[in-house]
Amino acid sequence: MANIFDYLLWRGDLSLNASPFNAVDNLIVTHLSYLPFEGIVPGIGAGGRETVTVADAAKAFGKKYKNNPSRYNGILNSKEDPAFLEACGASARYKDMRLTAYINSIDPDKEKQFAALTVLTGDKSAFAAFRGTDNSIVGWKEDFNMSFSPEVPSQAEAVRYLEKIARRYGKPLRVGGHSKGGNLAIYAAAFCSPKIRKRITAIYANDAPGLSRKMIASEGYQAIREKIFSFVPETSIIGLLFEHEKNYTVVKSVQTGLLQHDVYSWQVTREDVERLEKINKESRFIEKTLKEWLSGIDNKQRQDFTEALFKILGSLQVSLVPELGDDWLKTGISLIQSLGSIDDKSRTMLFKTLGALLHAAKNNINFLLKPAPKKTAPGPLSI
Repeated sequence: MANIFDYLLWRGDLSLNASPFNAVDNLIVTHLSYLPFEGIVPGIGAGGRETVTVADAAKAFGKKYKNNPSRYNGILNSKEDPAFLEACGASARYKDMRLTAYINSIDPDKEKQFAALTVLTGDKSAFAAFRGTDNSIVGWKEDFNMSFSPEVPSQAEAVRYLEKIARRYGKPLRVGGHSKGGNLAIYAAAFCSPKIRKRITAIYANDAPGLSRKMIASEGYQAIREKIFSFVPETSIIGLLFEHEKNYTVVKSVQTGLLQHDVYSWQVTREDVERLEKINKESRFIEKTLKEWLSGIDNKQRQDFTEALFKILGSLQVSLVPELGDDWLKTGISLIQSLGSIDDKSRTMLFKTLGALLHAAKNNINFLLKPAPKKTAPGPLSI
């Protein structure tokens, strides 16, 4: 069993010239975007090309938070992130990579949660890494909005970000992210200018929700589809939402269920992720159920459902998802009480939509009961 921490020990002494950029490097570089680098990494608005090395960023982060770790409680997606950054800063492979153009923008009025940074990897490439959904309620609301909106604010922001980075650095470009960040990476690459699109060498989507059929059929998407490297864990849920290409790589995880979304649980080898033949039957069941559910409700119903759900969450007066779990009994009681605070039409629609989800699950229960068809293992990935 080995994860990205083990990889940092195994391969951390090798430069990208000695061992070229691979799928595990993608996981590490994209995960750097989750760190709260305010006041540490130069912002996207900086007029010049100010940068900071990963090693210096790790030292500054440790100095900022070491004596007061509670300062990052609620803003870190994982308690392992500080140790991860420290390991990257001590690694010969990553310590001299340069970080720049950090942005973290949360706008409740626009229902936008967007964060990104750029990593100058040292092999003559710039990597635009987009953060996935953070712990903010706003971020989760924007995710739900993806189910009915032709474009959400963070997707438009991702296009602008990539184009700004491309103008700033005349290098080959890599783009990637985890979860929503992978969706943003694909969207930005598909809808940036054709001239910039040609400079993109690879797009990484790590357990990322897909796009709409219309977006996949677009000229921009078709121009980049061969450059997309998509990875999902064996029990993928987030990564199989919406429409997807089928040529994804399945990665072994030591966790179960939704916890497999955490890339720290993904297993790796010395130069690649640990590959499996296929997603498991639980993942196929969830995929079929969600797709049947979404296909059975139109965009207006999806929007009404989302508004009703987050109206209830808003009544709890929390801004971060972890706050919902501080006291599950109290939260559960508050949610039930909040049902009475929404209008009859919204409440009826909420239960009707959830009923459609249960009906879709019933229709697809056979995917849990019958054995999965055999599938040939994918070949090696050249990146």
